[in-house]
Amino acid sequence: MERVETEITDGIRISVSCQYQPKHSNVTNNEFVFAYWVTISNESPYAVQLIDRHWVIFDSVGSVREVKGEGVVGEQPILQPGDIHKYSSWCPLGTPVGRMKGSYGMLRQSDGQRFDVIVPNFNLVANFKLN
Repeated sequence: MERVETEITDGIRISVSCQYQPKHSNVTNNEFVFAYWVTISNESPYAVQLIDRHWVIFDSVGSVREVKGEGVVGEQPILQPGDIHKYSSWCPLGTPVGRMKGSYGMLRQSDGQRFDVIVPNFNLVANFKLN
């Protein structure tokens, strides 16, 4: 059963699930690939636009990598109240265990107010590491 992590900031609900991708990984070369699925739900009373993202990626030997950029998978979606935006992406890791966390920079359409929405911590664990 896949685990879904959820965080709500200023009425924006972020839910994330992930799964190890053995077909795209190469264990002998320490290349572990994880797919993740994100659902962004606008439960606030105002329209918002996702402007940018900031990820912090940790592996099990202490390496930390940050990724910053515009939008998500090439999009900067506008979400009206009640709208949902879903996307998927992937993360390569040098170890079979790690985690990710992050934030999305949002822009409220009515007044141009920028705010950050928390993306919940989620674990990246290869299936063969689970009991």
